[in-house]
Amino acid sequence: MGLPDALIITATPNISWMNPGVEYPQTPGDIAAEARRCEEAGASVFHIHAEGQWRPVLRALRDACTLVLQCGMSSLEIPERMDVFEERADMISIVLNHHDEAFAETECLVLHPRTELEEYAALCSAHGVVPEFEVWHSGSIWNLRYLIERDLVSRPYVTTLFFGWPGGTWSPPTVEEYLHRRRLMPDGCLVTVSVMGEGQTEVVAAAIAAGDHVRVGTEDNPFGRDGGVVATHRLVAEVAELAEAMGRQVADPGDVHKHLGLSGPSGSRP
Repeated sequence: MGLPDALIITATPNISWMNPGVEYPQTPGDIAAEARRCEEAGASVFHIHAEGQWRPVLRALRDACTLVLQCGMSSLEIPERMDVFEERADMISIVLNHHDEAFAETECLVLHPRTELEEYAALCSAHGVVPEFEVWHSGSIWNLRYLIERDLVSRPYVTTLFFGWPGGTWSPPTVEEYLHRRRLMPDGCLVTVSVMGEGQTEVVAAAIAAGDHVRVGTEDNPFGRDGGVVATHRLVAEVAELAEAMGRQVADPGDVHKHLGLSGPSGSRP
């Protein structure tokens, strides 16, 4: 089948913001081992948090897997993320609006002006890193169009739509909200959904049926189909099984690299 028809599954084996007691890999070796398991389960993108250790984590991942490496923690300021650019990660997460999140043990309140978005676009272009834009509400889409209209970004526009994340940028984790926001997205977008908490299964199934893509892992929602806490690779496997039942093929990491214009699997990048 191949892209863009195949389902891209993004794995997020990071801190569970609403359930901070859930275990997750934190050392380069443990993160790399989970990446291998996620790739075997059907993931093609690996969304990681590695602040303070981006270089060793990225290098361990390149040795361990062929996943597209997506570096998160978009709340951080650009100077704190330069290792991601200098190490030429495959992708970097960029929030299109302010952060206003109310998690179990912390609040995240950070402004991100359009001048910062322009600087991110320039850095991505200079370092060959694909931007992944976080879309929290319709204002996020206005800012994405701002970048597109100024030719600061190129197709495909990689985006993730967030639902159910608590705080001032919360939106309902419902199929209705997904379809409403999806209709506002510019042409040329590759759309992934991220759902925190209840409503995940319904929105994920709707995205699979509509031809969009899915992000799952301990960061988003650590609970498996039976209601118990499971590791990210098991959450990936559950989505792959759902996609198979719905008649949708799961994407291969190599196909995703080609579709995004990356030079090759992560292991071959300098």
